[in-house]
Amino acid sequence: MPEHILVAVAWPYANGPRHIGHVAGFGVPSDIFARYQRLKGNYVLMISGTDEHGTPITIAADKEGLSPKTLVDRYSEIISEDLRNLGLSYDTFTRTTTQNHYRVTQDIFKTLYDKGYILRKTALGAFSATTGRTLPDRYVEGTCPFCGYGEARGDQCDNCGNQLDPVDLINPRSKIDGTAPVFKETEHFFLDLPAFAEQLAAWIERQEHWRPNVRNFSLNFLKELKQRAITRDLEWGVPIPLPEYEQRDDKKIYVWFDAVIGYLSASVEWANNRGTPDAWRDWWQNPAARHFYFMGKDNIVFHTIIWPAQLLGYGNGGAIGGNGDKPALELPYNVVSSEFLTMEGKKFSSSRGIVIYVNDFLSRYDPDPLRYFLTIAGPENQDTDFTWVEFVRRNNDELVATWGNLVNRTLTNVYRNFGTVPQPGPYAPGDEALIAAVEAGFDTVGELLDGARFKAALTEAMRLAAQVNGYLSEQEPWKVIKQDRERAATILYVALRCVDNLKMLIAPFLPFTSQKLHELLGYTGYIAGPLEFREYTEDNNSSHRILTGDYASWVGSWSSSALPIGQQLREPKPLFKKLDEKVVAEELARMEQ
Repeated sequence: MPEHILVAVAWPYANGPRHIGHVAGFGVPSDIFARYQRLKGNYVLMISGTDEHGTPITIAADKEGLSPKTLVDRYSEIISEDLRNLGLSYDTFTRTTTQNHYRVTQDIFKTLYDKGYILRKTALGAFSATTGRTLPDRYVEGTCPFCGYGEARGDQCDNCGNQLDPVDLINPRSKIDGTAPVFKETEHFFLDLPAFAEQLAAWIERQEHWRPNVRNFSLNFLKELKQRAITRDLEWGVPIPLPEYEQRDDKKIYVWFDAVIGYLSASVEWANNRGTPDAWRDWWQNPAARHFYFMGKDNIVFHTIIWPAQLLGYGNGGAIGGNGDKPALELPYNVVSSEFLTMEGKKFSSSRGIVIYVNDFLSRYDPDPLRYFLTIAGPENQDTDFTWVEFVRRNNDELVATWGNLVNRTLTNVYRNFGTVPQPGPYAPGDEALIAAVEAGFDTVGELLDGARFKAALTEAMRLAAQVNGYLSEQEPWKVIKQDRERAATILYVALRCVDNLKMLIAPFLPFTSQKLHELLGYTGYIAGPLEFREYTEDNNSSHRILTGDYASWVGSWSSSALPIGQQLREPKPLFKKLDEKVVAEELARMEQ
């Protein structure tokens, strides 16, 4: 039976274009997973959007002399274009500034408030000494009072893992301008996280399939769980849905509370846009559905502690959930967190010019080589480094020399000598064994993909490609054809059948070239088709566009090839470009400019 699979992808922040370190965490892994699950025949809902609220947005807008709305409009468009060009196959990639998102966020806030899980408290808030605006916890740093680490943030210490408030820091300073923050008493609303500590601990303990870093970090975080403010003194954000705040524009629901709600609101939007307003419930109120969340390691706590607490508190209450008449909202099944990607040994930093923006990269290189590198050499389980030397080497020595070479030599020999898929003669034992080995990849690679082990899955697919390459080199059909055309046809049919199987095994990782190969093999339809933008207008007449695709019309399945004998092939063309080694010097020089 097909499963319902939710692929919930971390929301990129709309205060600037995204770099390749960002998409290494939330982007490429989630798309590989979604494409695989679709090929398996499962019902996939892949959702996200641009995260558009919070102080960092207002800071960036001030720097550029823009309103927050103008700023997020610009960067939402840039980011969504980049994600489309990288091939990220969202069912709905939307925004947090939609009427729909406000409605869902306010429903969850009000439901938690009515149940007593959101409390009013007066607390010391950090404000900028220069602008008078509130400073987000992460924009305040100082010395940790527990371990003495000098660069602890106002929400937690990355060295010892303790939760903090900005006022706890020794010698706190603004990360924006270095000035000491001004602390003022202000009323805020707090999410009562300790009320969920016992439920969260029991739930996390059961998640033995999680990556160890995610599970261990989450369990340690629970030890010092504190109530956490979910509002800020801001003009830009989701309004607080209480009568006394209807006419006030000085306090909003804060971004970290509303952004995670986006997973639910985007699902509701997807259902409404299709004209099936209850369809989202097949994922969110279905105990058999599995929810996979993808992000970088700096977002673990939001997905294993805070969002699950919101879901537990909400249950099946509220107008969106069904006012108690529907099943409770489902918790995450897996939280797939990646480590960090650095660049030439340094941490990515836009301000210091240590950065490769996605759109800049794709202006000079094809998307599949980047997807390949970020999977095979990316930060899946440990921090890893992007270097131009390694990118060129991986492209030339692996993509071009192994997979690209196998495809080119196979298709060229078949096209030149037969023009169509040849009729094989009797198989030799090695022929059947090779086909069987490659077809077994649907189980081995598939099991690794389902477990979110993307590097291992791609490594196994490339190992199989190398095995077929070895078969061709050993059998030498270009020589055999001079004496035995039937045997040469058999060898090339076996290789062609293996290439067709490998095309599907590799399609989740390299969708653009897999589609190109699909067409070279004489097939029609899309196994990885184009993505598209659609414009939607809400009840208040505001409109926004979403990134989506017509995935139901795509062909192909996660199963062995049925390559038809006699199918007309198209003239072969290389799948990949070999890169000149001078690219390394050129790119390093560009970084220095």
